[in-house]
Amino acid sequence: FLVGDTRHIIREATKKSCFICCKMGATITCCETGCDRTFHLPCAPDGQCVTQYFGAYRSFCWEHCPKQLLRPRLSQDNTCSICLDTVEDNISYKIMGCPACQGARFHRHCIQRLALHAGVGFRCPCCLSQEPFMTEMLIMGIRLSKRPPSWQSDQEVGPSDQRHGRCDAAMCLCPGGREHTKANGPWQLQLCSSCAAEGTHRLCSSLGNSTCSWECSTC
Repeated sequence: FLVGDTRHIIREATKKSCFICCKMGATITCCETGCDRTFHLPCAPDGQCVTQYFGAYRSFCWEHCPKQLLRPRLSQDNTCSICLDTVEDNISYKIMGCPACQGARFHRHCIQRLALHAGVGFRCPCCLSQEPFMTEMLIMGIRLSKRPPSWQSDQEVGPSDQRHGRCDAAMCLCPGGREHTKANGPWQLQLCSSCAAEGTHRLCSSLGNSTCSWECSTC
């Protein structure tokens, strides 16, 4: 049974088109006043959109998403501090940097994977700063994990009592809240098949009952 407000949200979402893939059912709207761009959470990386996974879980389109303001690097190093592949010196949606040391550069997908694996030990891979590094990464849409670093355990996914147990969709439609789950149906929690560090209710990400696997926007 869906409460009235949830039914209204779902009904309105069926009328909205994702500006990235142009399909209907977009449940996320840019938080910028006056902007009516809507999109699906899985489409967000392709559209260079940002969702902040804290507080009010605000989302922004490519035009209104937060931007990093970093000084140009003095060194000529043009490699990602994590994967060591080439990066552009200019900061962009895909290329990020550390606000503390100003020198570290990394791909967005690299720093996101590091954040999920590092857990509570997440910090700049170069200067080892946690603040303001962690705060800036949150603002820029990097999803953090509260678990111990994955390298401290033999298993990438910990015991069942540490299993991720909440819906991370930008707009959770479940009347019972993000941590409410069911064994099956629309409120069944589906974990990312790659990192297992993010989850979604089937309905919140428009997953059909026949969908066996799901990947978060980061992976």
